[in-house]
Amino acid sequence: MTQQQQVGKRNLAIMWFANFFVAGSMTMVMPFLSLYIETFGNFSDEYVKNWSGITFGITFVTALLFSPIIGRMGDKFGRKKILIFMGIGMGISMFLLGLANTVMELFILRLLMGFFSGFIPLSQAFISTQTPKEIAGRVLGTLQTGSITGSLIGPMIGGVLADTMGYAFTFQSTSFFILLSGMLVFTVKEYRIGITEKTKKHYSSKEVWYHILKNPLLLNVMLISTLVQIANFSIQPILSLYVVELHGLENIALFSGIAFSAAGLGNLFMARKWGALADRIGYLKILVILLLLSAVIYLPGAFVTNIWQLVLIRFALGLTLGGVIPVRVAYIRQEAPIEMQGEVLGYNTSLRFLGNIIGPLLGGFLSGWFGISSVFYITSSLLLVSGFILIASMQRHPELVRNH
Repeated sequence: MTQQQQVGKRNLAIMWFANFFVAGSMTMVMPFLSLYIETFGNFSDEYVKNWSGITFGITFVTALLFSPIIGRMGDKFGRKKILIFMGIGMGISMFLLGLANTVMELFILRLLMGFFSGFIPLSQAFISTQTPKEIAGRVLGTLQTGSITGSLIGPMIGGVLADTMGYAFTFQSTSFFILLSGMLVFTVKEYRIGITEKTKKHYSSKEVWYHILKNPLLLNVMLISTLVQIANFSIQPILSLYVVELHGLENIALFSGIAFSAAGLGNLFMARKWGALADRIGYLKILVILLLLSAVIYLPGAFVTNIWQLVLIRFALGLTLGGVIPVRVAYIRQEAPIEMQGEVLGYNTSLRFLGNIIGPLLGGFLSGWFGISSVFYITSSLLLVSGFILIASMQRHPELVRNH
């Protein structure tokens, strides 16, 4: 093993733990955001629900707007510096959330946090640019298991802390782990493979846009990011309500947590394996398979009659959707020059955050108008459409498919 390969493995291990701490910390506080708002005053249920949605979603709005800028800064100044800056900024923002006394203060701080919330996507770009193309899927799948593991453990730790120490303390203790992630980045070594004296050092935003638009397959893969996130997030705000319908109010927090975590557990099992398989078979082919499988698996969720059937479907969905992110990022690694990958992945992240905003709104309105089952029909349809869009694009542009 060469020295560069040793450095690459060490960097991957460090960023795995950094992503673990960030994802775990962010999910530690999300489940009780609405309960935290209730501590600010004697508000109506409608007021709490409305502001819970607003304060939850505003972070994604800011992240959507700033992700390409953050990616471009990483391309220009180095991703290590930007990752450290984002880790520290996010940690400070989280600490201040624990000091909030009004809903407006919480809203402003969540707005600010969106600027720093692209730590995990930027870390993918950081690892991507030092990973050989032929193993990009496997390596990025491995990296994703860090954030998935954190997301599984975070809500449980957050619930215990909130119950025993209070909400404010939970926010403040969470900030420590995010700051620790920023500190971990100090120990990595930044380098980019495939860089020669002839490599162009800088691309303008116009050149980046031209590169994306001249490759219809790349553009489609990025646009599909939005549809996948809409599908993934449409059920999340109402999943607890569905659990109540199926199981009743007994141990609702426990069973809702199991239903939420089931998808993450499936994701954890398969993310790395899907990435490795895509390295061998082709990223676009595996993406099509994952999208179509997810559509088939999601649909039966509308017909379940007990909680364990829902948990099983959520687990199976995690097995398939778990491969979408690493395979998609690995494909972009193939198609975008090293020196513009941060900005391209930034646009991809923005499209993901757009789906994060639309998904909960769509799920909430659909369930209110037509019942919770309708969300599964629409979600399954979105995944199916995504798969067919990609198939049609591949058939229309076979010269761009190559070994993908």
